[in-house]
Amino acid sequence: MRSLAIAAALSLLPVSAFAVSDCRVTGDPSVFGVDMTAYFVIRSGQTCNFPMRIPGAMHNSGVSQKPAHGTLRQLNVTTFRYTAASGYKGNDTFAIYGEGKGPYGSGRSVMTVNATIE
Repeated sequence: MRSLAIAAALSLLPVSAFAVSDCRVTGDPSVFGVDMTAYFVIRSGQTCNFPMRIPGAMHNSGVSQKPAHGTLRQLNVTTFRYTAASGYKGNDTFAIYGEGKGPYGSGRSVMTVNATIE
């Protein structure tokens, strides 16, 4: 009975409270120890998850440069959440890093991310 009440309460919440889609990123994936650049487009005020996908095992990660026109929050060792500032249209840039070891290299990789906010 209790689980039914919880399920009913959760069904009243908007879907966006649970599901945030991944940013649609372009750019070439890299290997640990090599820096890279990525690009994505997002609407003003919108949120998307930005996973850092490098083959291998990531041991540490973080934010190297905060965005100027949005917010960036680290969700776990491989995923960040970006929210574009509401009302802003233009470009934003941030940088994240990942440290780990993969089949083709090891070390620290910095990813510079360029967002176009529509």
